[in-house]
Amino acid sequence: MAEVLFVMTGKAYWTLKDGTRHATGYWAEEFAAPYRALTEAGHRITVATPGGVVPTVDMMSLRPDMAGGAETALGLEATIRAAEEIRRPVRLADARLEDYDAVYCPGGHGPMEDLYVDADAGRLLTAALASGRPLAIVCHAPAAILATRIRGVSPFAGYRVTAFTNEEENAVGLGPKARWLLEDELVDLGVDFTKGEAWKPYTVVDRNLFTGQNPASAAVLAESLLKALP
Repeated sequence: MAEVLFVMTGKAYWTLKDGTRHATGYWAEEFAAPYRALTEAGHRITVATPGGVVPTVDMMSLRPDMAGGAETALGLEATIRAAEEIRRPVRLADARLEDYDAVYCPGGHGPMEDLYVDADAGRLLTAALASGRPLAIVCHAPAAILATRIRGVSPFAGYRVTAFTNEEENAVGLGPKARWLLEDELVDLGVDFTKGEAWKPYTVVDRNLFTGQNPASAAVLAESLLKALP
């Protein structure tokens, strides 16, 4: 049995460039699909957020038209409702990498508000990358990689990485409203950014780093993570 740390956003909004707040949080599928896969395989989950706040699900991710149908949406909601771990998160500042066998970061737009500048997220991701332990990050959660910069340099530079693309951000109408775009920032950081077809599952593995492009990639990413766990 492995211990897996879920590093999650504590924000329920994303501030746009005009100062308005876009209601968000974490994306249901990106939490629920890996959570189910890992717990059904017997692994244990701990959720950590900045300040230990209970994460907020992006309600849009539970809409049947966004989740892939009413039955799927109900299944996601049931998984989240049954997940005790998400209702009693630990403080990210108190999370120690040595207590876990792997780290997983689900997305949603929330990480674009907090994790991208969170020093504890940067510390954990830097330590996980250096440790050789599996580190899996999906969709908007690679924003947390931006928090690993020290004097402008990140240990993730040169790694093959994927994340939510400019094309996908523009397709949902938020690209022109954003203060910055994740793909652009990651490229500027020096990662080897790669992407697949919009909205289709696409994952990249580079050494112990596993990244997924969008919500549809979360289940595939979980399968890869499962194979890498002790």
